[in-house]
Amino acid sequence: MPLIALTGGIASGKSTIARRLAENGAVIVDADQIVRDVQAPGTPVLQQISETFGADVISPDGALDRAALGAKVFGAPALLQQLNAIVHPAVRAESQHRFESALAADPSAVIVYDVPLLVEARVDDPWDTIVVAHAPADERRRRLVELRGMDESAAQARIEAQVSDEKRLAIADVVIDTAGTLADTLAQTDALWERIRPQ
Repeated sequence: MPLIALTGGIASGKSTIARRLAENGAVIVDADQIVRDVQAPGTPVLQQISETFGADVISPDGALDRAALGAKVFGAPALLQQLNAIVHPAVRAESQHRFESALAADPSAVIVYDVPLLVEARVDDPWDTIVVAHAPADERRRRLVELRGMDESAAQARIEAQVSDEKRLAIADVVIDTAGTLADTLAQTDALWERIRPQ
């Protein structure tokens, strides 16, 4: 069972690569979805977030108010560290459970962990291959503005809040350059699949 980590900065094309790998037969485990699941209403994680950051980060329907929480921790490294200390262990345990479930269902499965915060939280795990989706910061900023409707300063702040491209590229076994055309990104992804798929 190959266990592949797929990471990349915001607007780097990581989701496009994950979709293509899924089309080719990989099992995608989405870290962002796991974060949402472990923070769902009624979970111990959400309870702890509320106790740590205040009831105002919970919306009237009992769900996490991501914008309110983000406003508190964004640009506040100590608070972000507190949040990560609550969320990361739960995400790690749930991701491991999903890896094992996928393996039990198909012992030859290629499992791809789609994880934005690999460098920050999981770089030392025993990955068979680390894949980094990469486009220059200027291109990613353009995508955030043109495709996601962010203003320039918000887009720049989101990019700067993440780990540097240099740190991400330093851990890569494979880099998929997403700065070109979609067809080019998909061709690189298909070449990766040929390398990692069950033989």
